[in-house]
Amino acid sequence: MGIITLTTDFGERDPYVGMMKGVILSINPRARIVDISHGISAGSILEGSTIIKEAYRYFPSGTVHVGVIDPGVGGERRPIAVASKGHYFAGPDNGLFWPTIAADPLADVIHLTEKRYWMDAVSSTFHGRDIFAPVAAHLSRGIDLYLMGEKINDPIALAYPLVKREQDLLAGEVIRVDHFGNLITNITTENLAEFLSSEGLSVAIGGMVLKGIHTTYGDASEGEPLALIGSSNMLEIAVNRGSAREKLGDACGIGAKVTVRRWPKDAGLRTEDGKW
Repeated sequence: MGIITLTTDFGERDPYVGMMKGVILSINPRARIVDISHGISAGSILEGSTIIKEAYRYFPSGTVHVGVIDPGVGGERRPIAVASKGHYFAGPDNGLFWPTIAADPLADVIHLTEKRYWMDAVSSTFHGRDIFAPVAAHLSRGIDLYLMGEKINDPIALAYPLVKREQDLLAGEVIRVDHFGNLITNITTENLAEFLSSEGLSVAIGGMVLKGIHTTYGDASEGEPLALIGSSNMLEIAVNRGSAREKLGDACGIGAKVTVRRWPKDAGLRTEDGKW
């Protein structure tokens, strides 16, 4: 299709993203480049992996997705490309694409070893420009992925936080904080399926307990927090016309524990320690 997406932790201040685009366009001048995000927290492979998995499915089959969140650049980690569900992914073998790989038993992972598809000179600190951008450009021109290296069966797995369930309790955590300060958790609509029909439902984070799970930000008064299912089909904590990140403080950032509890119909709402 000639579409290439970019997801990095490079930010917008430095020329790194522009350099990658220049490499791509030098190889495929007709490429269409889409920026998914360059605001990933520096070195946060977990954050980058969730954004790539959430975004890629909205692009047409044949799109190439470049991900560069690469704190181990220049080390022993391998450069890889992945073919999954009609899409291609290029980036470091550090778990960045693991959620996508794990969700597709038919995914192929290629260790990129054919240097003819790289830049002639490769910096030890900028594989995004010198390996992944040119590989993506060649893929966007229709070059066969399987010419670029050997298939491997041992990609690095990501220690993705799991949702735990104990009877009437779900326990998860915040995995991403978006631009609006919404706290996005790893608790999915599938995890919540049996809970959403309960009349007594509470969500606890950082000692604060919220009643119910809502559908829109406007279900709370302006400036008030609430729990809702966001556009990514994940449970999130938000503040209507405000920032949950700012309201709840540093202790409620990435990694903060979140619990969902369903209560008997006549139990009323309790605090996190069980008091009325």
